[in-house]
Amino acid sequence: MAAGETQVYAKVNNKLKGRRAASLLDPLLGMGFPVHTALHCHCDDPSLDDPIPQEYALFLCPTGPLLEKLQEFWRESKRQCTKNRAHEVFPHITLCDFFTCEDQKVECLYEALKRAGDRVLGSFPLTVPLALHSSISYLGFFVSDSPADVIREFAMTFATEAAVLADCTVKPCTKQLHLTLAHKFYPHHQRTLEQLAQALQPDHSCQWAAALYSRDMRFVHYQTLRALFQYKPQNVDELPLSPGDYIFVDPCQQEEASEGWVIGISQRTGCRGFLPENYMERARECDTWVKHRTYTFSLTVDPNSRKDGEAGSRRNGELHPPQRPRSMGSIQALQAAVVRRSLLVVRHGERVDQVFGRSWLQQCCTPDGKYFRPDLNFPYSLPRRSNGIKGFESDPPLSTCGIFQSRMAGEALLDSSVHIASVFSSPALRCVQTAKHILEELKLEKKMKIRVEPGIFEWTKWEAGRTTPTLMTLEELKEANVNVSTDYRPAFPFASLMPAESYSEYVDRCAVSVWHMVSSCPQDAGVILVVGHGSALDSCTRPLLGLPPRDSADFAQLVRKIPSLGMCFCEEKKGGKWELAAPPVTTLTHGSNSAFNWRSWVLGS
Repeated sequence: MAAGETQVYAKVNNKLKGRRAASLLDPLLGMGFPVHTALHCHCDDPSLDDPIPQEYALFLCPTGPLLEKLQEFWRESKRQCTKNRAHEVFPHITLCDFFTCEDQKVECLYEALKRAGDRVLGSFPLTVPLALHSSISYLGFFVSDSPADVIREFAMTFATEAAVLADCTVKPCTKQLHLTLAHKFYPHHQRTLEQLAQALQPDHSCQWAAALYSRDMRFVHYQTLRALFQYKPQNVDELPLSPGDYIFVDPCQQEEASEGWVIGISQRTGCRGFLPENYMERARECDTWVKHRTYTFSLTVDPNSRKDGEAGSRRNGELHPPQRPRSMGSIQALQAAVVRRSLLVVRHGERVDQVFGRSWLQQCCTPDGKYFRPDLNFPYSLPRRSNGIKGFESDPPLSTCGIFQSRMAGEALLDSSVHIASVFSSPALRCVQTAKHILEELKLEKKMKIRVEPGIFEWTKWEAGRTTPTLMTLEELKEANVNVSTDYRPAFPFASLMPAESYSEYVDRCAVSVWHMVSSCPQDAGVILVVGHGSALDSCTRPLLGLPPRDSADFAQLVRKIPSLGMCFCEEKKGGKWELAAPPVTTLTHGSNSAFNWRSWVLGS
């Protein structure tokens, strides 16, 4: 918590320290919650007896058709240009900064909202003109002067009433009123975002509503995660998870967490502990905010000309916007860029040594050098190679689970109706096998040849030994029933790869290779599937996006977090511009499965 926030927290805490614990339950009991429900989830909450200060803010929010168009813009801009800061909050015009209010005076804020609304209702504009403004890091609508003056008057009146009724210090917004569409995005996405925004056409009537929200000030600078799956703790310092739970995570307090785990605080229970990172997804900042009251500025100025229900909803501060069917025309209008080629970069499936360690080969070899299957997660058999079974030591195959992962991804791609036009693969056996199994599920294994491109092989600095590993030849892969192309001319023959190359040498060859692969496919080719290593998701997409290489340390941290069959998707737009988009299928998440020795079990009994 920042220093200023700590001071405010202490101020509110001191004011409420003398209140009875029972009085803190009164609001919940008054809303009909039984005592066991009001206390059960937070029975172990260390801050249960601590009056938690809340921060409040007032926003002017669009409703009806304009809101639907803005939400469609949110979805489409995220799909075409990835997430930016605007996606953290719903469409709104900020009317005041966040401020604190004591719990027992919140009802006074509702009265302040009603008084401020009643005062400007007669002069509130029927139409709020919005002018599009764009810069290298911001895109949004500005409110013109005359309507903006009325909206500012409403915000200042609310601040005055809140100070009198609720003893709150509210700072109304006096600068240019705006509705943000995109903020802190990549500069090369500006043109696409502008094209999407121009299809919105916001200059029509809209019912606006002033909404009062609150948030927990302790977690303002935390990341918000949402649980995807249920998790039962294995140790006392772990958090239980239920789907939909929100977890607050401070990025600066993760030193104690091991790889794949984070330390967070549960919004539902208030408890702190470890939790598996792959059970979570990033949530919006506003997903944990609480919506209190709204004041609707009706399109009809005369309250008597409205239905009783509509007039009553304004007086009571409740908002019930009419449900309207979504306009298909607005969805089509948002398709501002025509998709030409697409690139789907996929990491290979689970490899044997990833599970059984570097000594996996010793575990499955007989004294005379023959292969046997000591565990069901070892492959059923190994392909023949000229340098014998020893060659798999530096070029391991997929595990049985890796084969299953690859087939699951291929099955999902088939269900998504994605048109795969060509397939490229790193020469590593695990990558070629992954591509083979994906094609089998797509029913393309006999129709489409895998083009082996050594230029996208793993960064050789990460390979063990002073020489590059000896990989299977195209003839050996064909003998192993892999449909590889013998006509494709790669950007980099494998013999040209240097052992222990520098980071700049690695990213340069990946950049050359990806442009070589893309240029070898027609512009209307469809989806180009590239199966490589975790590093390929970054090194094979940034050159297309026009982004410089990452710092090598950041690159290493990023690659470690990419799971098996992790995907990255790029689309080519008009003018040959490439942009990131959501992959056509979701990821596959699963847990570990320990080895089981039945002899130890029986003897131990």
